[in-house]
Amino acid sequence: MIKLIEVHKIFGSNQVLRGVNLHIHRGESMVVIGQSGCGKSVLLKHVIGLLRPDKGQVFIDGQDLLSCSEKKLYEIRKKFGMLFQGAALFDSMTVGGNVGFGLREHTLFSQEEIKKRVQEKLKILGLSGIEGLKPNEISGGMKKRVGLARAIAMEPEILLYDEPTTGLDPIMADVINDLIVRLKGTFQVTSLTITHDMKSAYKIADRIAMLYDGRIIEIGTPDEIQKTKNLIVQQFITGSARGPITEREEMNGIKNEIVG
Repeated sequence: MIKLIEVHKIFGSNQVLRGVNLHIHRGESMVVIGQSGCGKSVLLKHVIGLLRPDKGQVFIDGQDLLSCSEKKLYEIRKKFGMLFQGAALFDSMTVGGNVGFGLREHTLFSQEEIKKRVQEKLKILGLSGIEGLKPNEISGGMKKRVGLARAIAMEPEILLYDEPTTGLDPIMADVINDLIVRLKGTFQVTSLTITHDMKSAYKIADRIAMLYDGRIIEIGTPDEIQKTKNLIVQQFITGSARGPITEREEMNGIKNEIVG
């Protein structure tokens, strides 16, 4: 369903992606883990076509995004729903207006049909009856769920999650994890999640891939990742302060001081 082949991306002198290879099967829940600033969001933007690789290819359902016209790319993006890190709700709109935004912009549904779909999706996420509220009138956890309702409103084939549990308390984070798992079963969607929350990753993933130094350095089931022999992956998933990641960062810091 999603295939990245030798994807490279450079911003000025900063090479963020150095040959990413990642295949995500139809109906699979893939989670990409990695440190903050390692390029996870850049990878996500390549998948949805907001960024184009300097080298390499991105395929969505067999379509090469680099060879697509803007019109075709627009059609491909309709396959996607996305939950943004901060929910990214429109403050000036009601909850109902936010959830129904894509339906109004991209379909010919009547207002009555849009209203019905909005109510259905909010009910699935346990948010019945809040259509008339504004984002500033609901909690952070509710905002995440409204963002998720908006993501599934057009019943997409692919769902992208950008740090879905960031900023939530442990209980609400687990509520979001449960919803992600339930939505996968309900809608049979292919999903790609980027996160550094390992509890979330283990719960929602069919497979986990670690992005480090611009490449996918390991990929496997949650059980395989927990049993990994890769010292870099071990340090990240255990959250240890000592290991090859910090040793490399310390060495880079010394080199920068010498150069400076």
